[in-house]
Amino acid sequence: MLNLFDELKSNSYPGRGIVLGKTADGTKAVAAYFIMGRSENSRNRVFVEDGEGIKTKAFDEAKLVDPSLIIYSPVRVLGNKTIVTNGDQTDTIYELMNKQFTFEQALRTREFEPDAPNYTPRISGIIKLDDGNFNYALSILKSANGNPESCERFTFTYSNPLDGQGHFIHTYKCDGNPIPTFEGEPKLVEIGNDINEFAQNIWDSLNQDNKVSLFVRFIDTKSGKYDTVIINKNK
Repeated sequence: MLNLFDELKSNSYPGRGIVLGKTADGTKAVAAYFIMGRSENSRNRVFVEDGEGIKTKAFDEAKLVDPSLIIYSPVRVLGNKTIVTNGDQTDTIYELMNKQFTFEQALRTREFEPDAPNYTPRISGIIKLDDGNFNYALSILKSANGNPESCERFTFTYSNPLDGQGHFIHTYKCDGNPIPTFEGEPKLVEIGNDINEFAQNIWDSLNQDNKVSLFVRFIDTKSGKYDTVIINKNK
């Protein structure tokens, strides 16, 4: 098991990241999502609440250049399911699962982002509550080692997750040009009980220049009630 905060401190540009898991006391499902940016357009964003979910919004509308890949809803809630992604595939998952598609089936209709030469992976996660229990899944859609002719789709599912453990997936292996894509399985990380401490530690561990926004939610597995923390660099 890795220390999530040390993992973040050692990587100046993991890009966008999703953590799903369970608190140490076993009572809450955990979801975290952060965005980072290297360009002015990518850094010109904030997270704002949108119903039970959130959306990205330009901090300075006058500086917004191309909204196509940076303005979207990272988090939406469909009944007992919480969806977290790094793009507009949140809407794809929401709409198709509402038509009885599975998480994996919905993502078969999508592929990596068309932002050559990086071909940024689409990462997605879902938490499903079930009468006091829950399970979660993570997905990554990526090019074949930078070749856009082929899309590789991986889904990782976790049933009856263990107390105090979670899994972390991110878009980029590290900084670079082009930026290398994440490789391997989601990383096993430790999770505590305090949402504010967890959120602040993630935020403090992200690269100061590149971090943009962070969302963290703890969901009571019995009642479905949740607490949310949002931190934006732009204020």
